[in-house]
Amino acid sequence: MSQPYPRTFSHIGISVPDVEAAVAFYTEVLGWYVIMEPTTIVEDDSAIGTMCSDVFGPGWESFRIAHLSTGDRVGVELFEFKDQQAPENNFEYWKTGIFHFCIQDPDVEGLAERIFAAGGKQRMPVREYFPGEKPFRMVYMEDPFGNILEIYSHSYELTYSAGAYAS
Repeated sequence: MSQPYPRTFSHIGISVPDVEAAVAFYTEVLGWYVIMEPTTIVEDDSAIGTMCSDVFGPGWESFRIAHLSTGDRVGVELFEFKDQQAPENNFEYWKTGIFHFCIQDPDVEGLAERIFAAGGKQRMPVREYFPGEKPFRMVYMEDPFGNILEIYSHSYELTYSAGAYAS
């Protein structure tokens, strides 16, 4: 059997309570680009309506969506569903599913401050992987909507290829 080709990451979908506020946060704080302004999608027989019924099942009625792009061309779909509910505990990391996404910025502390100033939360102090040896830093944050995001100072492969968990 041959080695599979390493697929690239296309996009992630994030549920938010207010798509316009989320677009403002992600463009103004993280600098992501709007590639499709907030739009209402309705349950009907159109191509997109049928596709969404395949995904959500019948009775979803409508939702709002916007499409953004990161600096490295990864797509971010922001969804605002009717009757949106915030989870009681937004950090159930022990349960199966995506519990965070990570972005990269060499100024971890500065971006953490901007996220906090925009209504987000800092969940921990900024930490170093190799104190006094390498400048790799990270921190867990929340966006203003309760989604967990992590900030790395350096690329994922550079951080972990250096043996981040070696004693």
